[in-house]
Amino acid sequence: MKSMGCLAVVGVVVLIAIVAAISGAGVYNGLVVAQQEVNAQWAQVESVYQRRADLVPNLVATVKGAGNFERDTLTQVVEARARVGQVAPQANPGNAESLQRFQAAQDNLTSALSRLMVVVERYPDIKSVAAYRDLMTELEGTENRIAVERRRFNEVAQSYNTRIQRVPAAWFIGLLHWPFQPKAYFQGQPGSDTAPKVDFGK
Repeated sequence: MKSMGCLAVVGVVVLIAIVAAISGAGVYNGLVVAQQEVNAQWAQVESVYQRRADLVPNLVATVKGAGNFERDTLTQVVEARARVGQVAPQANPGNAESLQRFQAAQDNLTSALSRLMVVVERYPDIKSVAAYRDLMTELEGTENRIAVERRRFNEVAQSYNTRIQRVPAAWFIGLLHWPFQPKAYFQGQPGSDTAPKVDFGK
């Protein structure tokens, strides 16, 4: 009678272990899929940023055609692009500090390009060059694509972060030390929620 009771307990324990293993495997596989979605979207973000970086040398070369163009402005753009080139290879969405450095370098290039556009307004000859207009069209399209891909990255990162914090995933991650860490988000630039002031009086 005692042995039957022991067998029943062992059977229950084995059944629980099997159910836990199956449940754990399902949770783990789901987290792997979510993590791969984040990685794939991060690759898209890197791709569009690289596209912009690739346009910069041609843009600088085109603008240099104006002999008296402000060299400081061009230098700022070239230096900002160089900084992006240094930071981008180490960018890691799993590390908030790393992503902040990446975003800061990209935002710096965005600012430098914006300053370049403002200065070019004083040079009608440059604006009339077909190569410049084509580059500006490509750059505008790329900037729009960057905004889209960053938004999509934040969406898949949020979905992934939610999954790793929910039960039972959080239990499994804590107990079994699964390698799933939260992903950082892209943040808006300070003041990006305020429309820019346009003064037509000047």
